[in-house]
Amino acid sequence: MRGLFITFEGLDGSGKTTQIEMAARRLRRQGFSVLLAREPGGTRSGDEIRKIVLSSRTKRLDPRAEVLLYFASRAQNVAEVILPALDRGAIILCDRFTDSSRAYQGGGRQLPPHAVEDLDRIACQGLVPDRTILIDIAQRQSVVRARKRNTRTGRDESRFEKENAAFFARVRKAFLTIAKKDPRRVHVIDGNRTPEEIHEDIWNDLWDLIHSSGMRPR
Repeated sequence: MRGLFITFEGLDGSGKTTQIEMAARRLRRQGFSVLLAREPGGTRSGDEIRKIVLSSRTKRLDPRAEVLLYFASRAQNVAEVILPALDRGAIILCDRFTDSSRAYQGGGRQLPPHAVEDLDRIACQGLVPDRTILIDIAQRQSVVRARKRNTRTGRDESRFEKENAAFFARVRKAFLTIAKKDPRRVHVIDGNRTPEEIHEDIWNDLWDLIHSSGMRPR
């Protein structure tokens, strides 16, 4: 049986990674095969691209080059990691997918929507998430949380933190517009609560999805 492809979206610092890890642990305890994926990255070439697009040293990167790099990483992730795992019947929890390009490059960078959709058709082989969890926080919280995370981890992934408030307002608006247009797939979760409260909302949603899909533990 085909697996499930579940993506997590939101502004930087929204808590996606924490929620993915919490959901993965609980799904594995229930006996499901779970694969964690992330973007950009997730493959050897994708990890190299991640260094380019997130590093503060590439702050002058052209928006068109930026979106092409993201989709190059995504194409490899889909072909090498995600589609094979779906064929094995795994549940894939992916930290970002094409909705992030729609929001950050389409909304934030104001690239034309057709550019993102054309690249999605080329890179993603028709793959659409079975469910997208959008963790919504205010843009003013995003930068503060992201800076704390980068300080804690010591990684140089701070290029987007240097954008102004208007940029993040456009990104958040784009995410919410995506959810409004596709409410069956995209479920908005209030991220202004404790991680445990957020997790319970996400868990209930995922459990309903799993049951409706007919998936069973292995």
